[in-house]
Amino acid sequence: MTKYLIIEDERFAYEEMKRMMEKLRPDYQLTNWIGTVEQAALYLKDNKVDLILMDIRLADGSCFEIFEQVEVSVPVIFTTAYDEHAIQAFKVNSVDYLLKPIEEADLQAALSKFEKYGHAETTIPAYKKLENAIIGNSKKNRFLIQKGEAYHYIETPEIAFFYSEEKVVFLHTVSDKRYIVNYTLDQIEQLLDASVFFRVSRSCVANISSIRKISKYFNSRLKISFQPECPHEVLVSRIRVPEFLKWVDGIV
Repeated sequence: MTKYLIIEDERFAYEEMKRMMEKLRPDYQLTNWIGTVEQAALYLKDNKVDLILMDIRLADGSCFEIFEQVEVSVPVIFTTAYDEHAIQAFKVNSVDYLLKPIEEADLQAALSKFEKYGHAETTIPAYKKLENAIIGNSKKNRFLIQKGEAYHYIETPEIAFFYSEEKVVFLHTVSDKRYIVNYTLDQIEQLLDASVFFRVSRSCVANISSIRKISKYFNSRLKISFQPECPHEVLVSRIRVPEFLKWVDGIV
């Protein structure tokens, strides 16, 4: 019996994948559902499966961090919400993928490929190429937000800045509203267009259009004022000042 693992941090996406797998491959056995990098690495150290269905972005980081913690030699079908320009890069690395929202026909095709070439192992360098392709070719243009029991999305140009408080990351809009997002600032920095957003401090990633004033500050630092205002003081460190000024000047 073929055993498979689902690594996905969104319950709805997991339940939909499980439903399709039960319909398309009722003879396959689901061994577990895992939603974080940490849990996945621990599970794969002690458990063997034949196939992994893996979301690229997880609650606590990128799925590629799993491969840095544990050897994964079984076939992986990646699921991703990235645009098709990035997907073209995936193909050359011979790694299966499914573009969200996932269609049954696409899953069927991926499973057929797995069954035909299921014993072929994908090397760690191939995963690194895929990771670089994702980061280098796709920039996020909207963020999914949950408010109570409802979901909606915010287009990237509507975002003034992101900031962290007590390990919680907030998205702050130009209309002065804030929402919790399930990304770290490190992840956000990689996902956004570097010509528009900049990591101005350890706790803040800012949109160039939200910066109202840049002032010289003690010890060769710069103080940033925003519109709307940021809940805490934002200072650009002395080391980062040259890079920041180049970014403001349009040199990326």
